[in-house]
Amino acid sequence: MTPAARPGTIPVSTAVLLVALYFAQGLPFGFFTQALPVVLRESGFSLIAISATGVLFAPWALKFLWAPYVDHYGTRRRWLLTLQLLSAAVTLGLATLDLGSSLRWLLVGIAVVNAISATQDIATDGLAVQLLGPRQRGVGNGIQAGAYRIGMIVGGGALLWLFSIAGWRALFVAMAALLLVTTIPVWTMRQRSLRSVREPTTPARLAAGWWTRLRRPGMVTFILLIGGFKFGDSMGSAMVGPFMSDAGLSVGQIALVKGALSSVGALAGAGLGAWMCSRWGRRRALLIGGVTQTASLALYLFASLGVGGFGLIVSASLAEHVLGGAATVAVFTLMMDAADRDHAGSDYTLMACAIVVVQGLAGFAAGAVGDLLGYPALFGASVVLSGIGCAVLLLALDRGIGPRGLDVRRAPEPTRAHSSGPAGRP
Repeated sequence: MTPAARPGTIPVSTAVLLVALYFAQGLPFGFFTQALPVVLRESGFSLIAISATGVLFAPWALKFLWAPYVDHYGTRRRWLLTLQLLSAAVTLGLATLDLGSSLRWLLVGIAVVNAISATQDIATDGLAVQLLGPRQRGVGNGIQAGAYRIGMIVGGGALLWLFSIAGWRALFVAMAALLLVTTIPVWTMRQRSLRSVREPTTPARLAAGWWTRLRRPGMVTFILLIGGFKFGDSMGSAMVGPFMSDAGLSVGQIALVKGALSSVGALAGAGLGAWMCSRWGRRRALLIGGVTQTASLALYLFASLGVGGFGLIVSASLAEHVLGGAATVAVFTLMMDAADRDHAGSDYTLMACAIVVVQGLAGFAAGAVGDLLGYPALFGASVVLSGIGCAVLLLALDRGIGPRGLDVRRAPEPTRAHSSGPAGRP
């Protein structure tokens, strides 16, 4: 950023880099979490069996264990290049297998790709925290959430459509090609030696590094708060694909709703969240995002009661991506505020792992409630829990609960020109 640039401006090269990296994370994750459940449901699997595949995403919940190593060893560029290329190679390997007769190797591939992507996420989040100053984080998290959700939608919508007409092989070849394309900005990035932590340390200290970060004053409480904020929303969205299938939508219709239409919603949600954080500050963005996120889940509740038909299902999906996306941007911005700049990958990873654990628990809960009590009970519970989680988070943050550096009432970014320091500095 030049001295005369606006304080919230992000350099184009940084924006492109973040878009590529977060899209690369969302692409396989979207297919495995959104498209695969539809395929399994079409094959006759129960909701509980579908939710049990969540165990394959354990690396996303456990990545905090090796986050300190990623923070200390090598460079961001080296980590990202290696992991991006490895992910594309594994995906190409899946394209060579015969998955028509058995899903065993597909499940193994899911576990391997998740381990690679989870490690890539550590390096990416640390890079983002280090590159973005406090005044850039609203926009930066809009980029993050938008790119990730678009990656998920492409994986869960466009690749599902490709699978429906061309099968597994074409799907995985396309996924590998997209992953290779997202590697180009990493190859050309200028920050070739960028690390979060520079002081020397021992492997023994690194092994317990996550515990040290967890013991920061206010960290555990904040992790529980953001987990509560996301539980209801995650519970409601976990079974949307199977709900659409059971509601009579074809695979093509589901791909359309989760693909093209939701892509527009995801972009709008990321932009809305970034605008609210920049215009109104963290607290109001959290309040509006949490309330509207809860309201979007209510649309699924009405749809599950037989109201509105296909039109309401489409509206609910759009609302989920727009309003849920805006709420996610606000939460991610707070998480960046709470991360220590010198331990960015480790701190942010701890908080991100909480979200993943919550999503996994919410998925199991959604499968059990949906199978035992039906979709209305599932979506009704998600509405109530989402509203409670939003209220508790805001009340706690208003009382100053959380790690040092967290400021829920951070003022909106000024629009006047700024010329007091280098890029990323307030």
